[in-house]
Amino acid sequence: MAQQTSTPLTFAVRRQPPELIIPAKLTPRELKPLSDIDDQPNLRFHIPLIHIYQNNPKMGNKNPASVIRDALAKALVFYYPLAGRLKEGPNRKLMVDCNGQGVLFIEAEADVTLKQFGVDLQPPFPCREELLYDVPGSSGIVDSPLLLIQVTRLLCGGFILAIRFNHTMCDGFGYVQFVTAVSEMAKGELTPSTMPVWQRELFCARDAPCITCTNHEYDEVVNIDGTTILLEGMECRSFFFGPTQISSIRRFVPSHLKHCTTFEVLTACLWRCRTTAFQPNPEDETRMMFSVSARSKFQPRIPLGYYGNVFSCPVATSKAQDICDKPLGHALELVMKAKSEVTEEHMKSVDLTVIRE
Repeated sequence: MAQQTSTPLTFAVRRQPPELIIPAKLTPRELKPLSDIDDQPNLRFHIPLIHIYQNNPKMGNKNPASVIRDALAKALVFYYPLAGRLKEGPNRKLMVDCNGQGVLFIEAEADVTLKQFGVDLQPPFPCREELLYDVPGSSGIVDSPLLLIQVTRLLCGGFILAIRFNHTMCDGFGYVQFVTAVSEMAKGELTPSTMPVWQRELFCARDAPCITCTNHEYDEVVNIDGTTILLEGMECRSFFFGPTQISSIRRFVPSHLKHCTTFEVLTACLWRCRTTAFQPNPEDETRMMFSVSARSKFQPRIPLGYYGNVFSCPVATSKAQDICDKPLGHALELVMKAKSEVTEEHMKSVDLTVIRE
Protein backbone atom coordinates (compact mmCIF):
# COMPACT_ATOMS: atom_id res chain seq x y z
CA MET A 1 0.00 0.00 0.00
CA ALA A 2 1.43 3.33 -1.02
CA GLN A 3 1.39 5.83 1.79
CA GLN A 4 1.91 9.54 1.38
CA THR A 5 4.61 11.26 3.36
CA SER A 6 4.19 14.82 4.50
CA THR A 7 5.33 17.28 1.83
CA PRO A 8 6.62 20.65 3.05
CA LEU A 9 5.92 22.14 -0.36
CA THR A 10 5.33 25.87 -0.59
CA PHE A 11 4.84 27.97 -3.69
CA ALA A 12 3.48 31.32 -4.75
CA VAL A 13 0.13 31.64 -6.52
CA ARG A 14 -0.84 34.74 -8.44
CA ARG A 15 -4.59 34.99 -8.76
CA GLN A 16 -6.62 37.33 -10.88
CA PRO A 17 -9.68 38.85 -9.17
CA PRO A 18 -12.62 36.42 -8.91
CA GLU A 19 -15.24 36.91 -11.61
CA LEU A 20 -18.77 35.67 -12.19
CA ILE A 21 -19.30 33.53 -15.30
CA ILE A 22 -22.85 33.74 -16.55
CA PRO A 23 -24.55 31.53 -19.18
CA ALA A 24 -23.48 32.37 -22.73
CA LYS A 25 -27.13 32.87 -23.73
CA LEU A 26 -30.26 34.12 -22.03
CA THR A 27 -31.76 31.40 -19.80
CA PRO A 28 -35.21 30.97 -18.20
CA ARG A 29 -35.92 32.99 -15.06
CA GLU A 30 -37.83 30.66 -12.76
CA LEU A 31 -37.95 29.14 -9.29
CA LYS A 32 -37.07 25.44 -9.07
CA PRO A 33 -37.62 23.52 -5.79
CA LEU A 34 -35.04 20.91 -4.86
CA SER A 35 -36.04 17.33 -4.13
CA ASP A 36 -36.46 16.15 -0.56
CA ILE A 37 -33.24 14.16 -0.92
CA ASP A 38 -31.33 17.25 -2.08
CA ASP A 39 -32.94 19.23 0.71
CA GLN A 40 -31.64 17.18 3.63
CA PRO A 41 -29.80 19.24 6.26
CA ASN A 42 -26.76 16.93 6.12
CA LEU A 43 -26.22 17.79 2.43
CA ARG A 44 -26.00 21.52 2.98
CA PHE A 45 -22.29 21.86 2.40
CA HIS A 46 -19.77 22.33 -0.41
CA ILE A 47 -17.50 19.60 -1.79
CA PRO A 48 -14.02 20.50 -3.12
CA LEU A 49 -12.46 18.43 -5.90
CA ILE A 50 -9.12 18.72 -7.70
CA HIS A 51 -8.40 17.63 -11.28
CA ILE A 52 -4.75 17.50 -12.38
CA TYR A 53 -3.64 17.76 -16.01
CA GLN A 54 -0.16 17.25 -17.41
CA ASN A 55 1.24 19.40 -20.19
CA ASN A 56 -0.35 18.56 -23.54
CA PRO A 57 1.67 19.74 -26.56
CA LYS A 58 -1.53 19.73 -28.63
CA MET A 59 -2.76 22.68 -26.57
CA GLY A 60 -0.13 24.88 -28.19
CA ASN A 61 -0.25 28.34 -26.70
CA LYS A 62 -3.86 28.09 -25.60
CA ASN A 63 -4.61 29.34 -22.11
CA PRO A 64 -6.50 26.54 -20.32
CA ALA A 65 -8.25 29.10 -18.11
CA SER A 66 -9.65 30.91 -21.16
CA VAL A 67 -10.79 27.65 -22.75
CA ILE A 68 -12.52 26.49 -19.56
CA ARG A 69 -14.05 29.91 -18.93
CA ASP A 70 -15.71 29.93 -22.37
CA ALA A 71 -16.78 26.29 -22.13
CA LEU A 72 -18.26 26.90 -18.71
CA ALA A 73 -20.42 29.74 -20.00
CA LYS A 74 -21.71 27.50 -22.80
CA ALA A 75 -22.42 24.57 -20.47
CA LEU A 76 -24.36 26.85 -18.10
CA VAL A 77 -26.85 27.51 -20.89
CA PHE A 78 -27.99 23.91 -20.38
CA TYR A 79 -27.27 23.72 -16.64
CA TYR A 80 -28.65 27.18 -15.92
CA PRO A 81 -29.89 26.33 -12.38
CA LEU A 82 -26.22 26.09 -11.37
CA ALA A 83 -25.85 29.76 -12.29
CA GLY A 84 -28.64 30.69 -9.88
CA ARG A 85 -28.87 31.07 -6.11
CA LEU A 86 -30.56 28.97 -3.46
CA LYS A 87 -33.42 30.49 -1.50
CA GLU A 88 -35.14 29.13 1.59
CA GLY A 89 -38.92 28.87 1.66
CA PRO A 90 -41.41 27.69 4.30
CA ASN A 91 -40.14 24.89 6.55
CA ARG A 92 -36.61 25.63 5.30
CA LYS A 93 -37.45 24.20 1.89
CA LEU A 94 -34.66 24.99 -0.56
CA MET A 95 -35.33 26.16 -4.09
CA VAL A 96 -33.18 27.59 -6.86
CA ASP A 97 -33.79 31.11 -8.04
CA CYS A 98 -32.62 30.74 -11.63
CA ASN A 99 -31.48 34.33 -11.95
CA GLY A 100 -28.35 33.74 -14.06
CA GLN A 101 -26.06 35.54 -11.61
CA GLY A 102 -23.31 33.08 -12.48
CA VAL A 103 -20.64 30.92 -10.90
CA LEU A 104 -17.37 32.11 -9.39
CA PHE A 105 -14.25 31.68 -11.53
CA ILE A 106 -10.60 32.40 -10.71
CA GLU A 107 -7.69 32.35 -13.12
CA ALA A 108 -4.31 31.79 -11.49
CA GLU A 109 -0.73 30.74 -12.10
CA ALA A 110 1.80 29.13 -9.76
CA ASP A 111 5.58 28.92 -9.80
CA VAL A 112 5.65 25.16 -9.30
CA THR A 113 5.65 22.04 -11.50
CA LEU A 114 3.64 18.85 -11.14
CA LYS A 115 6.87 16.97 -10.46
CA GLN A 116 7.43 19.02 -7.34
CA PHE A 117 4.19 17.72 -5.83
CA GLY A 118 5.76 14.26 -5.70
CA VAL A 119 5.26 10.94 -7.43
CA ASP A 120 1.89 10.10 -5.90
CA LEU A 121 -0.58 12.95 -6.24
CA GLN A 122 -3.04 11.93 -3.56
CA PRO A 123 -5.00 13.59 -0.76
CA PRO A 124 -4.43 15.38 1.50
CA PHE A 125 -3.18 17.48 -1.41
CA PRO A 126 -0.53 20.00 -0.32
CA CYS A 127 -1.53 23.66 -0.37
CA ARG A 128 -5.11 22.97 -1.41
CA GLU A 129 -6.15 26.37 -0.10
CA GLU A 130 -3.83 28.00 -2.65
CA LEU A 131 -5.32 26.00 -5.50
CA LEU A 132 -8.94 26.67 -4.51
CA TYR A 133 -9.18 30.09 -2.93
CA ASP A 134 -12.16 30.48 -0.61
CA VAL A 135 -13.55 33.76 -1.87
CA PRO A 136 -14.89 35.66 1.17
CA GLY A 137 -18.67 35.34 1.40
CA SER A 138 -18.87 32.53 -1.16
CA SER A 139 -19.18 29.48 1.07
CA GLY A 140 -22.75 29.94 2.28
CA ILE A 141 -25.61 27.72 1.19
CA VAL A 142 -28.31 30.34 0.62
CA ASP A 143 -27.68 33.34 -1.66
CA SER A 144 -24.18 32.16 -2.58
CA PRO A 145 -22.65 30.92 -5.85
CA LEU A 146 -23.28 27.22 -6.36
CA LEU A 147 -19.90 26.63 -8.01
CA LEU A 148 -16.41 27.97 -7.32
CA ILE A 149 -13.77 27.17 -9.94
CA GLN A 150 -10.05 27.96 -10.02
CA VAL A 151 -7.77 27.13 -12.93
CA THR A 152 -4.09 27.32 -11.95
CA ARG A 153 -1.44 27.13 -14.68
CA LEU A 154 1.89 25.56 -13.69
CA LEU A 155 5.48 26.14 -14.83
CA CYS A 156 5.60 22.75 -16.57
CA GLY A 157 2.69 23.61 -18.86
CA GLY A 158 0.22 21.52 -16.93
CA PHE A 159 -2.64 22.96 -14.93
CA ILE A 160 -4.85 22.18 -11.96
CA LEU A 161 -8.61 22.55 -12.14
CA ALA A 162 -10.14 22.87 -8.67
CA ILE A 163 -13.91 22.93 -8.27
CA ARG A 164 -16.14 23.38 -5.24
CA PHE A 165 -19.82 22.54 -5.70
CA ASN A 166 -22.89 22.78 -3.51
CA HIS A 167 -23.90 19.21 -2.63
CA THR A 168 -27.61 20.05 -2.53
CA MET A 169 -27.52 20.53 -6.31
CA CYS A 170 -25.99 17.24 -7.37
CA ASP A 171 -24.27 14.04 -6.28
CA GLY A 172 -21.08 12.55 -7.68
CA PHE A 173 -22.81 11.28 -10.81
CA GLY A 174 -24.42 14.64 -11.43
CA TYR A 175 -21.11 16.41 -10.93
CA VAL A 176 -19.35 14.16 -13.45
CA GLN A 177 -22.18 14.74 -15.91
CA PHE A 178 -21.76 18.51 -15.63
CA VAL A 179 -17.95 18.45 -15.87
CA THR A 180 -18.25 16.17 -18.90
CA ALA A 181 -20.54 18.73 -20.52
CA VAL A 182 -17.95 21.47 -19.87
CA SER A 183 -15.21 19.34 -21.44
CA GLU A 184 -17.41 18.69 -24.49
CA MET A 185 -18.04 22.40 -24.91
CA ALA A 186 -14.27 22.95 -24.67
CA LYS A 187 -13.80 20.52 -27.56
CA GLY A 188 -16.22 22.46 -29.75
CA GLU A 189 -19.47 20.54 -29.26
CA LEU A 190 -22.64 22.58 -29.49
CA THR A 191 -24.68 20.51 -27.04
CA PRO A 192 -23.81 18.03 -24.27
CA SER A 193 -23.89 14.36 -25.21
CA THR A 194 -26.22 13.85 -22.22
CA MET A 195 -28.82 16.57 -21.87
CA PRO A 196 -29.52 17.58 -18.26
CA VAL A 197 -32.83 16.64 -16.67
CA TRP A 198 -34.24 18.48 -13.62
CA GLN A 199 -37.42 16.64 -12.51
CA ARG A 200 -36.59 16.93 -8.79
CA GLU A 201 -40.23 16.12 -8.01
CA LEU A 202 -39.30 12.45 -8.59
CA PHE A 203 -37.68 12.44 -5.16
CA CYS A 204 -40.14 14.41 -3.10
CA ALA A 205 -42.12 12.89 -0.25
CA ARG A 206 -45.49 11.40 -1.08
CA ASP A 207 -48.63 13.42 -0.34
CA ALA A 208 -49.46 10.98 2.44
CA PRO A 209 -46.07 10.17 4.02
CA CYS A 210 -45.61 6.43 4.40
CA ILE A 211 -42.55 4.95 6.10
CA THR A 212 -42.13 1.32 5.05
CA CYS A 213 -38.38 0.85 5.61
CA THR A 214 -36.02 1.23 8.53
CA ASN A 215 -33.65 4.12 7.91
CA HIS A 216 -30.85 3.72 10.44
CA GLU A 217 -28.94 6.61 8.89
CA TYR A 218 -31.41 8.94 10.63
CA ASP A 219 -31.07 7.32 14.05
CA GLU A 220 -29.85 9.55 16.84
CA VAL A 221 -26.69 7.97 18.20
CA VAL A 222 -26.36 8.29 21.98
CA ASN A 223 -22.85 8.66 23.40
CA ILE A 224 -23.25 6.33 26.38
CA ASP A 225 -19.79 6.48 27.96
CA GLY A 226 -19.29 10.19 27.31
CA THR A 227 -16.14 9.74 25.22
CA THR A 228 -15.73 11.75 22.05
CA ILE A 229 -13.02 11.34 19.44
CA LEU A 230 -12.36 14.68 17.79
CA LEU A 231 -11.57 14.78 14.08
CA GLU A 232 -8.95 17.45 14.76
CA GLY A 233 -6.90 14.88 16.64
CA MET A 234 -6.75 12.45 13.74
CA GLU A 235 -4.10 12.22 11.07
CA CYS A 236 -5.21 12.21 7.45
CA ARG A 237 -3.40 9.70 5.21
CA SER A 238 -4.05 8.10 1.82
CA PHE A 239 -3.78 4.39 1.13
CA PHE A 240 -3.96 3.01 -2.40
CA PHE A 241 -5.16 -0.55 -2.84
CA GLY A 242 -4.04 -2.22 -6.05
CA PRO A 243 -4.79 -5.74 -7.35
CA THR A 244 -2.13 -7.29 -5.10
CA GLN A 245 -3.52 -5.71 -1.92
CA ILE A 246 -7.12 -6.54 -2.83
CA SER A 247 -6.18 -10.17 -3.55
CA SER A 248 -4.45 -10.39 -0.17
CA ILE A 249 -7.56 -9.15 1.64
CA ARG A 250 -9.83 -11.45 -0.34
CA ARG A 251 -7.95 -14.46 1.03
CA PHE A 252 -9.79 -13.81 4.31
CA VAL A 253 -13.23 -13.77 2.65
CA PRO A 254 -15.28 -16.93 3.34
CA SER A 255 -16.34 -18.95 0.30
CA HIS A 256 -20.04 -18.04 0.53
CA LEU A 257 -19.15 -14.33 0.25
CA LYS A 258 -16.65 -14.58 -2.63
CA HIS A 259 -19.07 -12.70 -4.90
CA CYS A 260 -18.55 -9.52 -2.84
CA THR A 261 -17.41 -6.37 -4.62
CA THR A 262 -14.10 -4.62 -4.02
CA PHE A 263 -16.00 -1.74 -2.40
CA GLU A 264 -17.71 -4.11 0.03
CA VAL A 265 -14.57 -5.97 1.10
CA LEU A 266 -12.58 -2.74 1.51
CA THR A 267 -15.38 -1.14 3.54
CA ALA A 268 -15.53 -4.16 5.84
CA CYS A 269 -11.74 -4.22 6.20
CA LEU A 270 -11.53 -0.52 7.07
CA TRP A 271 -14.43 -0.84 9.52
CA ARG A 272 -12.58 -3.62 11.30
CA CYS A 273 -9.21 -1.80 11.34
CA ARG A 274 -10.68 1.50 12.49
CA THR A 275 -12.71 -0.09 15.28
CA THR A 276 -9.67 -2.02 16.52
CA ALA A 277 -7.56 1.15 16.51
CA PHE A 278 -10.07 3.09 18.61
CA GLN A 279 -10.25 0.33 21.24
CA PRO A 280 -13.88 1.00 22.21
CA ASN A 281 -15.83 -0.66 24.98
CA PRO A 282 -16.38 -4.24 23.71
CA GLU A 283 -20.12 -3.96 24.33
CA ASP A 284 -20.52 -0.64 22.48
CA GLU A 285 -22.41 -0.61 19.23
CA THR A 286 -20.20 0.34 16.31
CA ARG A 287 -21.70 1.65 13.08
CA MET A 288 -20.42 1.79 9.52
CA MET A 289 -22.24 4.26 7.28
CA PHE A 290 -21.41 4.54 3.59
CA SER A 291 -22.89 6.02 0.44
CA VAL A 292 -24.65 3.85 -2.13
CA SER A 293 -25.96 5.09 -5.47
CA ALA A 294 -29.60 4.15 -5.99
CA ARG A 295 -29.79 5.11 -9.67
CA SER A 296 -30.11 1.50 -10.82
CA LYS A 297 -32.76 0.60 -8.22
CA PHE A 298 -35.77 2.22 -9.88
CA GLN A 299 -38.31 0.80 -12.30
CA PRO A 300 -38.86 2.54 -14.59
CA ARG A 301 -35.31 3.84 -14.61
CA ILE A 302 -34.47 7.38 -13.57
CA PRO A 303 -34.36 9.62 -16.66
CA LEU A 304 -30.96 9.73 -18.33
CA GLY A 305 -29.44 13.11 -17.55
CA TYR A 306 -30.93 13.53 -14.07
CA TYR A 307 -28.20 15.24 -12.07
CA GLY A 308 -29.76 15.60 -8.63
CA ASN A 309 -28.87 13.52 -5.57
CA VAL A 310 -29.86 9.85 -5.86
CA PHE A 311 -28.04 8.01 -3.13
CA SER A 312 -28.59 6.61 0.31
CA CYS A 313 -26.32 6.06 3.31
CA PRO A 314 -27.16 2.63 4.74
CA VAL A 315 -25.77 1.68 8.13
CA ALA A 316 -24.24 -1.61 9.24
CA THR A 317 -24.16 -2.14 13.01
CA SER A 318 -22.45 -4.62 15.32
CA LYS A 319 -20.96 -4.93 18.78
CA ALA A 320 -17.42 -3.60 18.79
CA GLN A 321 -16.15 -6.87 20.23
CA ASP A 322 -17.62 -8.84 17.32
CA ILE A 323 -16.08 -6.53 14.72
CA CYS A 324 -12.64 -6.79 16.32
CA ASP A 325 -12.59 -10.49 17.30
CA LYS A 326 -14.65 -12.25 14.64
CA PRO A 327 -13.24 -12.97 11.16
CA LEU A 328 -13.53 -10.42 8.36
CA GLY A 329 -16.55 -12.27 7.01
CA HIS A 330 -18.67 -11.01 9.93
CA ALA A 331 -18.17 -7.35 9.04
CA LEU A 332 -18.37 -8.09 5.31
CA GLU A 333 -21.72 -9.84 5.62
CA LEU A 334 -23.16 -6.89 7.55
CA VAL A 335 -21.89 -4.40 4.96
CA MET A 336 -23.34 -6.45 2.08
CA LYS A 337 -26.68 -6.77 3.86
CA ALA A 338 -26.90 -3.02 4.53
CA LYS A 339 -26.00 -2.24 0.92
CA SER A 340 -28.63 -4.66 -0.43
CA GLU A 341 -31.33 -2.89 1.57
CA VAL A 342 -31.02 0.22 -0.62
CA THR A 343 -34.07 -0.37 -2.82
CA GLU A 344 -36.62 1.80 -4.56
CA GLU A 345 -38.93 1.52 -1.55
CA HIS A 346 -36.05 2.40 0.78
CA MET A 347 -35.46 5.57 -1.23
CA LYS A 348 -39.15 6.44 -1.12
CA SER A 349 -38.91 6.35 2.66
CA VAL A 350 -37.29 9.75 2.29
CA ASP A 351 -40.71 10.73 3.67
CA LEU A 352 -38.96 10.31 7.01
CA THR A 353 -36.82 13.37 6.45
CA VAL A 354 -39.92 15.49 5.83
CA ILE A 355 -41.77 14.16 8.88
CA ARG A 356 -38.83 14.90 11.18
CA GLU A 357 -38.43 18.51 10.05
